Amino acid sequence: MKFDTEVIISLKDGMLNPEASTIEKSLALLNYDVENTNTINIIKFTINCENKKEAELKVEEMCQKLLCNPVIHNYEITINDGV
Repeated sequence: MKFDTEVIISLKDGMLNPEASTIEKSLALLNYDVENTNTINIIKFTINCENKKEAELKVEEMCQKLLCNPVIHNYEITINDGV
């Protein structure tokens, strides 16, 4: 079965986010009054597995091994029902 998958990756609270800081400073230079800017990464893919539970386990493993750094990142996995 094929499962459409989305992984949302964000920095944990207290981690420096230079990309967000640069965006916020640039917007301020353009006279936009913004604060608490944050950035996230969204990774979407289709995974082939026998069932949804196997897909969940494999995507969790992918996050731990490659997609995220668990020390500095939080992540949220969404797996849609298979086709």
